[in-house]
Amino acid sequence: MIDDAPFDVAILQPDGSFSYCNRHLAARALSIGRANPTGIFALLHIEDQTAFSLAMTQLRLSRKPQVAEIRLPNETGSWVWMAANLSIRAEKGAESILLQLNDIDSRKRAEEERKSWEERWNSALVSSQLGVWDHDFKTGVFYYSDTWKTMRGYHVEEVIDASFSKWLETVHPGDRDFVMEQVERQNSGEDRVSIFQYRERHRAGHYIWIECRGAAIEWDENGRPTRIVGTDADVTAYKETEDRLSQTSRRLELAIDVSNIGVFETDIESGSTFWDDRLLEIYGKTGQPNLQPIATWFEQIHPDDLPKVNEAIAERDPSNPIFSHEYRIVMPDGSIRFIRARVRPFIDGFGRRKSIGANWDVTEDQMIRQELEKANRLAEARNRELEAAKARIEHDALHDFLTGLPNRRYLDEVISKRTIMNVAREGLAILHVDLDRFKQINDTLGHRAGDAMLQHAARVLRDCTGPQDVVARIGGDEFVVVTPFTGSSFKLSRLSDTIIQKIREPVNFEGHICRIGASIGICQDEDPAADPRQMLLNADIALYRAKRLGRNRFDFFTSDIQAEVINTKKMSDEVLEGLEKREFIPFYQLQFCARSLNVAGVETLARWRHPVRGLLAPASFLSIAEDLEAVAAIDSSLMEQALSDFQRWRLDGVPVPRLSVNVSAKRLSDPNLAQELERFAIEPGTFSFELLETIFLDDCDPVAIRNLEMLRAAGIDIEIDDFGTGHASIVSLLTVNPQTLKIDRELVRSIGESDKQRKLVGSIIDIGRSLNIRVLAEGVETQDHVRILRDLGCDLLQGYALARPMPFEDIKSYIAKNGWR
Repeated sequence: MIDDAPFDVAILQPDGSFSYCNRHLAARALSIGRANPTGIFALLHIEDQTAFSLAMTQLRLSRKPQVAEIRLPNETGSWVWMAANLSIRAEKGAESILLQLNDIDSRKRAEEERKSWEERWNSALVSSQLGVWDHDFKTGVFYYSDTWKTMRGYHVEEVIDASFSKWLETVHPGDRDFVMEQVERQNSGEDRVSIFQYRERHRAGHYIWIECRGAAIEWDENGRPTRIVGTDADVTAYKETEDRLSQTSRRLELAIDVSNIGVFETDIESGSTFWDDRLLEIYGKTGQPNLQPIATWFEQIHPDDLPKVNEAIAERDPSNPIFSHEYRIVMPDGSIRFIRARVRPFIDGFGRRKSIGANWDVTEDQMIRQELEKANRLAEARNRELEAAKARIEHDALHDFLTGLPNRRYLDEVISKRTIMNVAREGLAILHVDLDRFKQINDTLGHRAGDAMLQHAARVLRDCTGPQDVVARIGGDEFVVVTPFTGSSFKLSRLSDTIIQKIREPVNFEGHICRIGASIGICQDEDPAADPRQMLLNADIALYRAKRLGRNRFDFFTSDIQAEVINTKKMSDEVLEGLEKREFIPFYQLQFCARSLNVAGVETLARWRHPVRGLLAPASFLSIAEDLEAVAAIDSSLMEQALSDFQRWRLDGVPVPRLSVNVSAKRLSDPNLAQELERFAIEPGTFSFELLETIFLDDCDPVAIRNLEMLRAAGIDIEIDDFGTGHASIVSLLTVNPQTLKIDRELVRSIGESDKQRKLVGSIIDIGRSLNIRVLAEGVETQDHVRILRDLGCDLLQGYALARPMPFEDIKSYIAKNGWR
C-alpha cells in the first residue's frame, strides 16, 4: 500500500536513516545519482536540516504529529519545496517515524514572490517618504507605517490613539471644517480617490502641511466602504516654497503696477508680440488684442527716432544682451510721448528665439529734465553775480557785523596758520580783553547803548594796535589782540594800560554819559613754536585772575596762576559734588538774653564736612560757591536741615525758642522763595532770616522787596547782620523794618578798652530801642563784654564767651549743663 502511494513515503529511524522508502522517494534519490542514500539528511537542502531535526525531536517529546517545510531535489537537480509530515509508527513492539512528503513548491514560490514584492513596495514607500495608513472599520484594526509616525514626531514603536476626535485635535483650527468635510467624502466613497491638504500639529508643537491621498478598497453589502487605505506626505517645504513664490509674484505684480511698466514678449521667428494690458494702455491701444504683430511697435515709433532705434538694435553689444533705449512714439491722437525701453533676448525651452522687455512712459521725466536744463541755464547766468558777491559773503563770514572787527572764525584761521608771524619767526603775545560793567549798561539803557559801548571798545583797540596786530571780537563783550612778542613785557603792560584807560573814558549816548571798564589777561611766549591755541587758553586764565582781583586791570599768565585756577576748578567740582552728597551741614551758635542769660535762640552756620580736609568753615568755600552761583542752593539745603533739627529739639523739650538762618542776596531775590517756604510748616515768631552784609538794603530789586513783604506776612522775622560795618543805612532800617539788629563783632571787640567804641555801640543800641528793634551783639568773647553790653541795654548776646558753634547733637547736653553761667 505504502509503496503504491502517489507521493513520497519513508520510514525513518530516530537518527533519520531509512528503514524503508517507497518507489517515488527511491526514484528521486536515483535521479540525482544516489541509489542507496543512508537517510533523509543526505537528501535535504543544507539550510533545512536543522528545521527537520527540530521537528523530529518535537515528535519524540510531544508524541504528536509534526510538519516541517523542507527542500528536496527533483529529477532535474533543482530544489523543490515539500511539506514533511512526521508521525510515530509502532509495529511489532518497535517504534519508528513515518515520513510523508507533499509537494508545496508552487505555494512557497508564490509566497516568496509576494514577499519580494512587499519588500520592494515597502522600500519604494520609504524612499518616497510616504506614510501609509490602513483603516479597517470591519475589524477595527488601524495601521500606521513607520514613516507615517516619524513625519509627525512619533517613535516607530509607539502606539497611536486611532480615535477620530483625538486626531482631529491635532488639525489646525483653521482647517478642521475643511478636513471633516474631506474625511466624510472619503468615508462615503463618493470619490474613487480623495486628495486634500491640511495642517497638522507636529509632536514638537509646530504645524506641518500634510497631503492626504486615500481610497476605499473594501465595501459592505450596502456599498459603504469598510476599509480605506492611503498615504500621507509631508509637503511643508513645498507649501513654504509655494508661499514664497506667491509672495514674490504678488510683489512683482505690485511693483509693475505701481511703476506703470508695460511688459511684452516677442517671438522673433513668428514676428508676433504679446503685449500686457498696461503696455496697450501706454501705446493708446486699450481694448485691442494682446497679441500684436511686431511691426505694430515699429510703426508707432516717431519717424525721427526710428533710424536711431534700428541702429541701436543692430549695434548692441553681444556681451551685454540687454538693450536699453529711449525714443518717442506717436499716439493715435497725434500726441507725442517719450518711452524708455529695456529688452533682453532668450531661447525658450523649445529652442525658439524670443525676447522679453519692459516699456514705461517717461514723458513727465523728460519735461522735468527740460525744465531743469532751463533752470540750469538761468543758474549759470546768475553765477557771475554770485561770484561777485562771494568776496562780500566771505568777508562778512569772517568779520563781526557790529564792530567791523575780525570774528572768532577769522581768529581761529589766523592762529592755525600763524599768518601773523613775519619772516623772522617772532614770538607771540595774546591779550584777552573783557569789558566791565557792560551788562549794567545793556540792562539799564538797552541793547543800542550796549552796541555803542562795543563799537567804542573796538575803536580803542584799533587805535591802540598796529598793522601787524590782529584785533578780533570773539563774542559778547570779549575781544582778543594778537601781537608779535620780542621779549618786552613792559610794552605789553603799557599797551594794556593804555587800552584800559581809553576804554574807561566816558561815552555820550543819547544824552547819557556811559562808562565801562576793561580787564585784560595776557599770555606771552618768545618761542616761535609755541601753540597759539594753548596761549589763548592761558590768556583766558590770566583774565579770570584779573577779574577776581578787582577788575579794570591786567594780569600776566604764570604757572602760579595756572595752579591757582586748577585748584579753584578742583574746589568748584568738589563744592558741586558736596551739594549732591549733602556734605554741607548746619552748625548752631546759641544766642542768650543779656539780662537773664537764658537761651533766646540759635543761629544756623554753614559747615562743609569735606571727605578729605575735614570740617571747613565758610571762608574756605564761600567765594567759590558765589562764583558757581551755588550759595542759594547751600542756603536752601541748610535751611531744610535746620528746620528739621528745630522740630526735633521741640519734640525733645530742648528750650530753643527761635531759629535764624542766613540768606544771601541771590536767595532773597529768588522769585520761587515763597513757594519753597510753603513746604515747611513754620510757626510765626520762631524763625528769622539774617540778611548778610553783601545785600545792599538801600537798593533792593522789586523781587527782593516782595519777598521781604512775604516773609513778614508769614510771621518770619528779619535780622540785619553786621550792622555798623556793612551796607545797611538808617533809611534802610525804616524800609526793611527788621525785628533784630546784629552789631558787628569788630565794633564789640574793643568796648572794654575804648570809650569811643562803647559810645558807638551804645548809640546803635539807642537807635534800635528808638525804632523798637531788638539789638544783638556778636563777638562776645569775655565776661567784660557780657557785663558792658548788658549795662548798655543790649537785648541779646552771641559769642565764644557763652557758647561756640556746635553740631545738632551737642546742643541738648550743652543747654542741660548750663555751663555758660
